[in-house]
Amino acid sequence: MRKGQDRLIGLIREIAAGRYSDEIMELTRPGYPAEIRELAEAVGLMMVGIEAREFHLEQLTETIRRNSLNTVTAVVNALGARDAYTEGHGERVSVYVERLARRLGLDNDEVERIRIAGVLHDIGKIGFSDLIFSNEDTQMSEDMLLEIRSHPQWSYDILKNLDFLGPSLEYVYAHHERLDGRGYPRGLMADEIPLGARVLAVADCFDAMTTDRPYQRGKTPQEALAILGSLAGNALDPAVVDVFIVEIEDNGMVG
Repeated sequence: MRKGQDRLIGLIREIAAGRYSDEIMELTRPGYPAEIRELAEAVGLMMVGIEAREFHLEQLTETIRRNSLNTVTAVVNALGARDAYTEGHGERVSVYVERLARRLGLDNDEVERIRIAGVLHDIGKIGFSDLIFSNEDTQMSEDMLLEIRSHPQWSYDILKNLDFLGPSLEYVYAHHERLDGRGYPRGLMADEIPLGARVLAVADCFDAMTTDRPYQRGKTPQEALAILGSLAGNALDPAVVDVFIVEIEDNGMVG
């Protein structure tokens, strides 16, 4: 009975801790006492059942995550009905940030987190008053400016209970922060701003500058890139700006 007993106990402890392996099946083979083989078979079947349930739960969680993300994205797209500029902005920014994140050499999971942040970053604008959306004057009142500066906080408040967003939520929250601490809503500085948010800030700024507004034609890519360069170091991360400029020069604007 002693033969294999210590190993069986050790493997059961490993399985109980969530560390599954096929080593348990070794103890079901001839050469071990019948009692050890029977226990090993029972534990092996139990492990298979647990793995199957965990796999089903992962699939269910992924379905919920995907459906929730689709719903929130639909809300973002609905902004286009209120503001022609906003229509397509999130989609374009998501393409820019994905391209930029890949060129920066970030891993696939981080690229996807930044891409999702690009899609959702302006969802807080759903709370804007009609006055903001209908404004065609470059001169804005203090109240209107306060609304505009509030949208990262509103975005955060809308998305904060979607746990699956992970770091994407912080990227959305911080995409209007500046390296010099003069951004909003929290006045973060330099490395306090996560890289994903710094990537998002560059792409968001570029798309805003190159998009036609009711009161202003969009700038050419060359003009917008020159402005990005002038903002590097104060507002924007200079390393990210440099890589973005190369990316646009190599692969152009989003069509």
